[in-house]
Amino acid sequence: MTTKASAVAHPIQGLVKYHGLKDEVLRLPYHDSISVCTAPLRTHTTIQFGMPHDEAVVDGRALSGREMKRVNDVVDLLRAEAGVTSGFRMVSRNDFPSNVGLGASASGFAALALAAARSLELEMDLVELSRFARRGAGSASRAVTGGFSRWYAGEDLTSVSRPLPYPADMDLAMVVAVVPAYKLTDEAHRDVTTSPFFRSRLEDVPQALAGMERAVQEGDAEDVGRLAEADTLKLHAVTMTGAQGLIMWRPDTLRVVLEVRSMRREGIPCYFSIDTGATVYVNTVGRSATKVRERIAALGLQTMLCTVGRESRIVDDHLF
Repeated sequence: MTTKASAVAHPIQGLVKYHGLKDEVLRLPYHDSISVCTAPLRTHTTIQFGMPHDEAVVDGRALSGREMKRVNDVVDLLRAEAGVTSGFRMVSRNDFPSNVGLGASASGFAALALAAARSLELEMDLVELSRFARRGAGSASRAVTGGFSRWYAGEDLTSVSRPLPYPADMDLAMVVAVVPAYKLTDEAHRDVTTSPFFRSRLEDVPQALAGMERAVQEGDAEDVGRLAEADTLKLHAVTMTGAQGLIMWRPDTLRVVLEVRSMRREGIPCYFSIDTGATVYVNTVGRSATKVRERIAALGLQTMLCTVGRESRIVDDHLF
């Protein structure tokens, strides 16, 4: 029986967001993307091999069907690397709401990949591991390397995430406005090429990536927020104009957007960012975080205050 291993990972906020997969099996995107991990939110996962069959439990719920297949998409590759054929037991817990646009799949598959690699005694660095996590969820590649990371589209062996350097004193604070709504990420990815604006987005992405990478490296939190807001509008313009006309936003999403713009007119530096869902990140600076959170909470929404999270890491605390 192999060693029991546990890992934790933080979910991500997309800054230059990826949209669409040119290969759904390998989960290869059409273009690079950049994200930031959001601490203290985290997924905690424990796994052990040597079991008679595969079992996975997330937040107390046993997985089956497509959800279990996604777990196997990651674990089977790592088992093959290690030459292991036995089953496994996996238990995972999120300390934040899942499936509402907060990146739970990113942190979930990042923690799974790291814990499974350690349990199987595989020696690989986080960049190499990111390509295994990618097979569960593309964004998981960036949750593996943590902080600010760039996922390179590449091909199977080169589609990996690498961390971006940023100043230790970077003053980025993120207020999360939770807007519950079941998100349809896979549908949105499949629909992307039907939008008349998708080709324009592909042409715009290199400039967006260069600008975001520069803002991160210079530690310019306000510019990060401004650029992420612009990218949000471009991404959702594509989503809304595909064949299915997918509108992920809810009335509360727009209430937050309008409140952010109202605060900005008052001189409070804050910018909205929305991944494939209805929940809103409000990016701001430390001195304004409390005021921004109070204003968003006054709308009657659950809020969480986040800072830049670390890379995925092994922990000694096991869940079973």
